Amino acid sequence: MQFKLEATDVNGRARAGTITLDHGTIETPIFMPVGTVGTVKGVHQKELKEEINPDIILGNTYHLYLRPKTGIIEKAGGLHKFMNWDRNILTDSGGYQVYSLSANRKIKEEGVKFKSHIDGSYHFFTPENVMEIQRSIGADIIMAFDECTPYPCDYNYARRSMHMTHRWLDRCISHLDKTPLMYDYNQTFFPIVQGSTYKDLRKISAEYIASVGAEGNAIGGLSVGEPAEEMYEMTDVVTAILPKDKPRYLMGVGTPINILENIALGIDMFDCVMPTRNGRNGMLFTAHGTINIKNKKWEADFSAIDEMAITWVDTEYSKAYLRHLFTVNEMLGRQIATIHNLGFYLWLVREARKHILAGDFTSWKNRMVQQMDKRL
Repeated sequence: MQFKLEATDVNGRARAGTITLDHGTIETPIFMPVGTVGTVKGVHQKELKEEINPDIILGNTYHLYLRPKTGIIEKAGGLHKFMNWDRNILTDSGGYQVYSLSANRKIKEEGVKFKSHIDGSYHFFTPENVMEIQRSIGADIIMAFDECTPYPCDYNYARRSMHMTHRWLDRCISHLDKTPLMYDYNQTFFPIVQGSTYKDLRKISAEYIASVGAEGNAIGGLSVGEPAEEMYEMTDVVTAILPKDKPRYLMGVGTPINILENIALGIDMFDCVMPTRNGRNGMLFTAHGTINIKNKKWEADFSAIDEMAITWVDTEYSKAYLRHLFTVNEMLGRQIATIHNLGFYLWLVREARKHILAGDFTSWKNRMVQQMDKRL
């Protein structure tokens, strides 16, 4: 992997850069649509490429391991070929899913025993076999196995968990060095900063992760219920420590406002299910605020879904028609809303990049945050 830093905002830490991987170049800051089980839900690959046009999408180790299973993915020639996607893919290691299965898992030093949410069968994840699974899946960027702590989290638990995540990281690196590539392209490994919402722990973890010398670094354990201001505070602590010449990925974040505020703090990469999940439930994100398209106020509004025409659906269909589709529970409504939201998220990070390069990011960001913080 190569990372080239092209510009930094004159009034802060916001950065524009490029990440070059074997499946193409990624312009940062970037939002990665979430394709948990080998599909960005509700959007087929042709539309994803031609309308939303992301340089990279995300898959999930936990879900792909359970279905279709790594053996099927290997027989297909890796996830890229299995899902017919010739651009970059990042896989989350499954640490967040382990966190979310709190009633059905047991964490110990060796790894995590968990019960499948599908059929109740038991499985065991270790730093070593998670590296092997991600080799089999074949993503371009693969993540260290970590524990994502809940919020709120007791200080002593957060400290013990952080140190275990660091020990797991050492095991990931050691095993990855012994595990050969399975396909004809390289994989890049990112470790993950933890430490809950405690500044001293975040500082210790960021310093440890920076010392590893990986090609890129991630920040985990945020956007798990803490107030936005605490998220920004932790991000600020960590980005002040992580190397400037390597990309920084804030996992699982977030709202459009969260994304702009964290870009301002020096984050380069984001992912979140919000644009797809909220879209399926009728919430549309726009530059002027959020729309609940199910509301009666849109019943006879024949204006375009979004006159900015970010994607073709925005001018092809009216708000009234989209509301009708949700009212009659037609799947097309969920697809249209998903395409719009993903298009908006990609538009937002690309506009942020333009303003970083132009040197006026801070003023633009402040104006956009004010505009978007409304219910229409």
